[in-house]
Amino acid sequence: MFYDRAKISIKAGNGGNGSASFRREKYIPKGGPDGGDGGRGGSVYLRVSTNLNTLLPFHYKQHFKAQHGGNGGNQQKHGKAGQDLYIDVPRGTFVEVIDEDPVAGVASEVVLQADRLKPGQTLLVARGGRGGLGNVHFATSTHQAPRFAEKGEPGVERMIHMELKLLADVGIVGYPNVGKSTLLSTVSAARPKIGNYPFTTLAPTMGVVDVDGYTFVMLDIPGLIEGASGGAGLGLEFLRHVERTRVLVHLLDGSAGLWKEQEEEPEEEGSGNGAHPSKTSDPIEDFKLSHIYI
Repeated sequence: MFYDRAKISIKAGNGGNGSASFRREKYIPKGGPDGGDGGRGGSVYLRVSTNLNTLLPFHYKQHFKAQHGGNGGNQQKHGKAGQDLYIDVPRGTFVEVIDEDPVAGVASEVVLQADRLKPGQTLLVARGGRGGLGNVHFATSTHQAPRFAEKGEPGVERMIHMELKLLADVGIVGYPNVGKSTLLSTVSAARPKIGNYPFTTLAPTMGVVDVDGYTFVMLDIPGLIEGASGGAGLGLEFLRHVERTRVLVHLLDGSAGLWKEQEEEPEEEGSGNGAHPSKTSDPIEDFKLSHIYI
């Protein structure tokens, strides 16, 4: 199964609580406050990885939480900072970060959109909470023994919608059953499913083509039929991958006119004549309609 959409929830780490401790040493009966600050919570980042090509990992895990910050200690010991969480996503992923709180009745709000991230690039999607201050910060000349400290701030909690748009040098588009998968399997090592019926290919298939030492990526894009841009057939489910291809190759069946002539002749029993698999009759007209459908 090809997974090119995912929805996950993320939660940054909470900040650690400040300490309300007092200095306790021999011969120092009133040492004063010495509570340390809490550590910051871990933040959540998205990181573009070249080792992934689908969003399949997010089919099995949808909830991600960063580490909480540690609490402050006595003798002004600072709490440990929470470890940041990095979530790897494939190259070509469109990210939409949404703030939503159904419990509080707050309407959803898109706070961040990112696209065309480069390999290795990171994107901060949820910041960790700030650590609370220890009671040493609240000591004044008139209030020399504060018995309170700040609590750590909660980490940001958000939803992320991800949509993968494959990156390819060449995209093959055309009517069903004109030979897109056959062409890809001939020029590359890809082995897509091939059959003599429409919509044999239900997911985009990529292959690497080597021509005299120069390599490029070719993508078989299924689903091009009349009304596909309006939702007919596979609709925009895979046609949206056309956006990221450098060159589009329109594959046409030159024998469409010959099939039309055979259809006009009376079919003999056992002759095997029938309708053209792609349901087309004029290759030039097919090429013009391809632009309209896309």
